[in-house]
Amino acid sequence: MQPCHVLFGIALILQGCGAIYVSPRVADQNDNVLVRQLTGESLVSANQTDYTPRRLPDYFTQNARVSGNALGVGPLPDLGSPPVVPPMKTSIPPAVDPGPYLIGVGDVVSIQTQDPHRISENLAGGVATQTHVQEYTVRDDGGITIPDVGSVIIGGLTVDQAEAALFQSLISAQINPKFSFDITQFNAASVSLGGAVNAPVVIAMDLTPLYLDEALTRAGGIVVADRDYVSIRMYRDDTLYQIPFAQYLDDPGLQKLRLVAGDSIFVDVTFELEQAHAYFEKQIALTQWRQQARVQALAALTAEMDLQRATLTEQRTNFQDRAVLDAVPRDYVYLTGEISEPGRFALPFESYASLADALYAKGGFSNKTANSSQIYVLRGDENGQITAWQLDGRNAANLVLATRMTMLPNDIIFIAEQPVTRWHRVIQQIVPSLITSGAGLAVN
Repeated sequence: MQPCHVLFGIALILQGCGAIYVSPRVADQNDNVLVRQLTGESLVSANQTDYTPRRLPDYFTQNARVSGNALGVGPLPDLGSPPVVPPMKTSIPPAVDPGPYLIGVGDVVSIQTQDPHRISENLAGGVATQTHVQEYTVRDDGGITIPDVGSVIIGGLTVDQAEAALFQSLISAQINPKFSFDITQFNAASVSLGGAVNAPVVIAMDLTPLYLDEALTRAGGIVVADRDYVSIRMYRDDTLYQIPFAQYLDDPGLQKLRLVAGDSIFVDVTFELEQAHAYFEKQIALTQWRQQARVQALAALTAEMDLQRATLTEQRTNFQDRAVLDAVPRDYVYLTGEISEPGRFALPFESYASLADALYAKGGFSNKTANSSQIYVLRGDENGQITAWQLDGRNAANLVLATRMTMLPNDIIFIAEQPVTRWHRVIQQIVPSLITSGAGLAVN
């Protein structure tokens, strides 16, 4: 027998005895190791757990908020002591005819046109027409901007005048002048009602004339115990008018008093005319003060919001930096065996990870060296019992189970090696020794 054959035989014997290469594997020979096949039925048992993923700090879900003080305007000015009940006086506003409604800033208008809207396209014929509706809000300068037309000034115009202006603008832009025009929201002019009414209200003026009795009805009516001490006061064009409530009830003409934009109506039971005038002056001053305070409060609100956003951003960045440095508590799954990249996989915050997540986050495994029939998830319990959940990946359809198996902290994912891989590694270890030994024998 040749010496080399003898040495090779000795090497095989040594390998069989584990003296040359020891291959890791999962064995259920010990009482504390239980190998279970991972199937659709056993997956339910594998996923039974009371594990709850770690939560992110609260500042990851918080938005910038402000304290209540930042939204207020501070204490209101003192409006003085309530006056005594005066003798009732009458001051009736003159009858006015404000004319048709004038379109104003903030009104929303609707324009319905036909497509194709170019005159040249209409002349060509053969093109089906479709209606197109677009809404526009009247700007501070009284204009609206229409595509292909540009800015059209309609503020301060009646509906008829606005339609005429739009018609001329469409003709100038060579656009089909067939359109319909409507005001869909009235925001430019209003009348306010307050005082001893059921529901103080601001009523938007529209195309329909508004009368005093209708406005009081829309405010829920007047709530008083004794009508003889009630007056209806109206502030119009820097002038304060007063109508005793009893006189209002007896005079249909007063009930049909037409209101105009900007009227402020206050149903009162205590003020005399002069004191009511002073009250309205204070209300005007208070409104101006509120506007100034609102600007200041908005600036303070913006500064506080920016500060809180910066604080939250800094806290989140610090946490992320600490996580990169492994300075925050985390739960891990460990990967070993014939994994493309052995190591550990951090379980995500506030969500669960599957076997597929952990396995393929590290590059998965290679069929050249890994035994796909022996993919294990090793899971121990507090009693020292180890359950080895075995996934047979030879059938690729079984890998779907990997997407449904939930990973728990300290799980170990292990993939055994192919038998041919084991022999290849044995040969890699013994061939250098055989060559050295053979060369020595040849010399001898």
